Amino acid sequence: MMGMGGGREQAPHSNRRDIENLKKLSTYLWEYRGRVLVALGFLMLSKLAIVAVPLVLKRIIDTLDKNSAAAAPLNDAAAAASDNVLLVGLGLVAAYGLLRMSSSLFTELRDALFSRVRYRAMQQLSSRVLTKLHDLSLSFHLERRTGSIAKDLSRGTSSLSSIVNLLVFNIVPTAAEFLLVAAILLGGYGWQYTAVVFGTVAVYVGFTLFFSGWRMQFRHEMNRLDSLASGRAVDSLLNYETVKYFNNEKREIAAYDEHMTDWANAGVRSQVTMSTLNFGQAAIVSLGVTLIMMLAVRDVSNNVISLGDIVLINAMMLQLFVPLNVLGVVYRGLQYALADMDLVLRLLERTPEIQDKPDAQALVVKQARIEFRDVEFAYLPERPILRGISFTVEPGSKVAVVGPSGAGKSTLSRLLFRFYDVDQGQVLIDGVDVRDCTQTSLRDALGVVPQDTVMFNDTIRYNLAYAHPEADDERVAEAARRANLDTFISELPQGYETVVGERGLKLSGGEKQRMAIARVVVKDPPIIIFDEATSSLDTRSEQAILEGMNAVARRATSLVIAHRLSTVVDADQIIVLDAGRIVERGTHEQLLTGGGLYADLWNMQAAAEE
Repeated sequence: MMGMGGGREQAPHSNRRDIENLKKLSTYLWEYRGRVLVALGFLMLSKLAIVAVPLVLKRIIDTLDKNSAAAAPLNDAAAAASDNVLLVGLGLVAAYGLLRMSSSLFTELRDALFSRVRYRAMQQLSSRVLTKLHDLSLSFHLERRTGSIAKDLSRGTSSLSSIVNLLVFNIVPTAAEFLLVAAILLGGYGWQYTAVVFGTVAVYVGFTLFFSGWRMQFRHEMNRLDSLASGRAVDSLLNYETVKYFNNEKREIAAYDEHMTDWANAGVRSQVTMSTLNFGQAAIVSLGVTLIMMLAVRDVSNNVISLGDIVLINAMMLQLFVPLNVLGVVYRGLQYALADMDLVLRLLERTPEIQDKPDAQALVVKQARIEFRDVEFAYLPERPILRGISFTVEPGSKVAVVGPSGAGKSTLSRLLFRFYDVDQGQVLIDGVDVRDCTQTSLRDALGVVPQDTVMFNDTIRYNLAYAHPEADDERVAEAARRANLDTFISELPQGYETVVGERGLKLSGGEKQRMAIARVVVKDPPIIIFDEATSSLDTRSEQAILEGMNAVARRATSLVIAHRLSTVVDADQIIVLDAGRIVERGTHEQLLTGGGLYADLWNMQAAAEE
């Protein structure tokens, strides 16, 4: 009835764009062109076999009809002739069965051969989509919903599979069969039969495409309402506690039921139009078969054709319209698949905002000196975030950046990791502009303990070793010890094999932060950024985390972005940001003595803790 994935939206695209996309799609199939050609050969053999079935059936009917006419009175010669006819008839029946079996065999061989082509193409396209999603800049991902990104990835496989199935297994075979039938009728029975077949098929196809396109509005409406109802249901369940707090169960159910009522009404309209479509198709087929049978009856009565010819013509007409029966479904499915494919290919055509220069070199960190030189940056042109920021983090030192919310503190780490490029100025490591080195080498030299530590739904060992997958058990255990995590892990029944749950939900905030510290220790980078790593912790947890942070910071150059000032009192230098500008800098004691913004923030936090 209702899917949690919501409705499908059509991307506006032209027929020319569809043709271009099909050309791009063909490149994924070209690797196995030999298999494709053999599979198409089996397709043609299958269609030849299925079209030959009515021809053999005609011979069977004609043979039996002649035998029946010559049956009485029987003499020895006539009996011998009758036996011969029987043998011929049995042979034709055997050929009839063999042709049917051959058609099925060639169809299955076609599918088996083409399966590697289809699945390999799906694999390649899916990998390219996922690679592109990882290559795209952070700004792209911040503007997208996780569900939308996952949908883009799934479209990479489903749309390609759908297009291949519809074109290779539906449209091409139906067209081949139609041409064979038309050739047989034109060659054996004259233009009148062929004209009726062509006319019937033309009217059938025109009616189906027009009516299917018109009724799509009801299906789109169903999908839209399905999406609204799904979103409302999921939202109410995600906010279960809030709903309970305010006794709003009836309100949520009423809103959901309103959407579902509209969905049901749209479903009724969709079904009524579908029934109309089905009846119209059946009426066109019936009219065409009736007209061609009238021609056949006329010619039989004039001894132009035989009784078997009537069976042949009728069987071919019905056989031809079996695949055409699902033309509306195929047409709609192809529309959906082409629209989905267009979205995927547009995604692949996107150019990442952050790219390595053609001559970018690998960053080699020797001293680990960080310098922000006259940096200006804005996410939106009308809202500057950083204004002329300049400071240096000397090798092996610990520099903290503090300030009110929205001052631009976390933006510094994003620029250092080069998730964004500065609008003006430079960010340098050992005198090298981060824009002049490869992103991979830059991020190899950096480690981060983020504010929101997200874990994979895997084991503790997997998450700790994620920064350095080749790390051995000893290195992982040492990292856990230095992050004050070893006691906690040893108390778990499964130890390092404990699964932490989706996004690490089975761990407390302090445990996740210690995991993040241990992960950085496993990586052992020359530069570490602590991005508000203790902002969401209580005082006791904060002290435990600080011990781990300080132990790690002593081995590297450290940039600490902090909200809680108590975590940075031992910093070699404290940078105070306000509205994107540096308003103060110095040690903890110097800033307190200065009586500026830092002193005000310190006093406010101290009063709040008391």
